[in-house]
Parts: sequence; C-alpha cells; structure tokens
Amino acid sequence: MKVVFSRDFLALILSVAVVGLGSGATLPLTALALTQAGYGTDVVGLLTAAQAGGGLLVVPVAGWIAARCGGRHAIIGSVLVVAIATALMQVSANLFVWGVLRVLCGVALMLLFTIGEAWVNQLADDASRGRVVAIYATNFTLFQMAGPVLVSQIAQYDDWRFLICGAIFLIALPVLSMIRSAPHASDEHEPHGNWRRVLPQMPALVVGTGFFALFDTIALSLMPLFAMAHGMSSEVAVLFASALLLGDTTMQFPIGWLADHLGRERVHIGCAVLVVVLLPLLPWAVQSPWLCWPLLYVLGAAAGAIYTLSLVACGERFRGVALVSASSLVGASWSIASFGGPLVAGALMKSVGNDAMIGVVLASALAFLAAMLWEKRRGVARAAS
Repeated sequence: MKVVFSRDFLALILSVAVVGLGSGATLPLTALALTQAGYGTDVVGLLTAAQAGGGLLVVPVAGWIAARCGGRHAIIGSVLVVAIATALMQVSANLFVWGVLRVLCGVALMLLFTIGEAWVNQLADDASRGRVVAIYATNFTLFQMAGPVLVSQIAQYDDWRFLICGAIFLIALPVLSMIRSAPHASDEHEPHGNWRRVLPQMPALVVGTGFFALFDTIALSLMPLFAMAHGMSSEVAVLFASALLLGDTTMQFPIGWLADHLGRERVHIGCAVLVVVLLPLLPWAVQSPWLCWPLLYVLGAAAGAIYTLSLVACGERFRGVALVSASSLVGASWSIASFGGPLVAGALMKSVGNDAMIGVVLASALAFLAAMLWEKRRGVARAAS
C-alpha cells in the first residue's frame, strides 16, 4: 500500500481511537441511565437524536471552521468540548440540560470526523484506498466496540460514571499535540466543488452513510433495550452492541482488501444484500446464543462495510474541494439519519413493540440497496470519475 504512515497520520489514528472509546461508552451509558430513571425508549431516542442534531448544525460551517482555526486546532477544540459536555452530565439530571450537552457533543464529534475522514482519503491512492480507509474505520470501531464493555464495568458507579467517560476523551490531547500539519485547505467557493454539483454524483453514498449512521446509533442506544425486552440481563444486553461492533472492527480490512481486488461496487452491493437477509432473522435468533452471536458478528461486518466503502467511493470519485464537499454531505447524511432514526425507532418500539427497531433498520438497508442498483444502472460512478 502506497500511503505515508507519518507521525501526523498515526497521531490522528490514535486520537480517533480514544474518541471512539469515549463515544462508544457515552451513548449506551446515557440510555442505561435514562432507563434506570424510569424513562422509556422514546426519551432515549430523543436524547440520542439531540447529539445527531448537533452534528447537523456544524456540517455547513465545518470547512470554514477548519480553514479558520486549522485542522489540528479544530480537532483539539472538538475533543475538549465533548469531554467537558460529557462530564457535565454527571452534575445534572435535568433532561433539557442533558439535551443541550448532547447537542454540544454532536457538534464537536461531527467536526472531528469530517476533518479526519477528508484527511485519510487524501493520504490514500486508488489502488489501496479500500484498505487505508478500512484501517481508519477499524481503528475507530475497535475502540468504540470497547465502549459498551466499559459501561458494564462503570455503570455501578453512579457518582462517577459520566466523569469517567469525559476524562477518557482528554487522553487524546497529548497524542493530538504530535500533529504538525492538517489537510490542505481548498477554496470553498470553487464551483466544481459546490455541494449541488457533487450530490447528484453520490446518491447511494449519501444513503449508505445514512443507513450506517442509523444502524450504529441504534446499536449503541436501543439495541441493549431490544435485547433486554427479549429476556437478556442488562449486563449481557449491552454486549449486543459490542458483538455488532466486533464484526465491524475485525472484518473491515479483509472487506477493504476484497474491494481493492474485486471492485468496490460489487462488494458494496454484496454487503447490502447480506444485511437485508440477516436483519429479519435477529428477533428469532436472540434466544439461541449459538445463532445469535455469530449473526450479530456477520451483520456488524456487513453494515460497517457499507459505510467504509462509501468513504472509499468518495475518494474514488472526487478530488480537492469536491472531496471536501462530498465529506460534508456524508456528514450531513450521518447527522440526519442519526437524528431521525432513533426518534422513529424509539417511538415505534414504545407503541408497536421492540421488534419495530429491526423494521426501521431494514427499511434503510433496502433504500441503500435500491440506490446502489439505480447508480449501477445509470452509470453514476463512471460519470463522476
């Protein structure tokens, strides 16, 4: 693979790992704390959506912030904001205050991810892009996967649990101090990079990002509640998310290798078909550990690959300012899906039943598969190249 694993790249990877651990713990911990306080899945979905709404707010100005402050300073500022906002959840039980703090977390995390993803795509060449982006995604998900495990250990410390999560984010700061440079800034007014020109060239990538954003957010916040409704203890239920993330983490590099050798589009469609086939089986498999855990693993791998390969496709199709615009659209799609998905899923789980969560995720997977087949038929990817 022709990619320069510089000090800056390693610092970015390590800092994103720390952020993955913190965010992977905070979402399920928030859901667990709300459930213990007597709130339903609708409130859990609302608080989860608040974080996604914060991410959506920052998408239009993410490029301006990065250019104004510099990529490194923007990332450091983002880590500080999310650490402080998470820790402050310990000092108040007011839902409105928690909502504001989750919005701030969403703003900070979206800014960090937008800069990081654009940076990684700039470092990769077309021959190795699938594997390079997979390294970035695997690194984040590996530590995000450990978040629910961490929750199972610290959830009992009512007076310290959110303070511990906030402190985790601060571990990234010494690593970030190693970064010497940031992604090259581009002129945001360049017409060929305008989002209105870029969006028609990436409809399936936007839908694919939205699918995984919804999948990831629901896995961390509502999946444990789904498992508990099927008779699992809270300690085992939080590990459902870890099983999904384990598949996501361990299989991204092999799937990226496969995409580099067989073609990204073919593997992308195959992963979508796998998700559509496996999701409806989950409510029946949950009572059989020998079937449930492998199914969660494969499902997480296929779902994670849909997002990873969407990032790969952005790097294949766009360069320069157009790539920045594509990354912003990916961020917007992530925020919209993360905002609306938990609201819909949480409300449906309360009114229809906990298995409604599966229907919401399945509908988004089918939408991505349809968009991919439409792109293939219309030759959108070739036109963008």
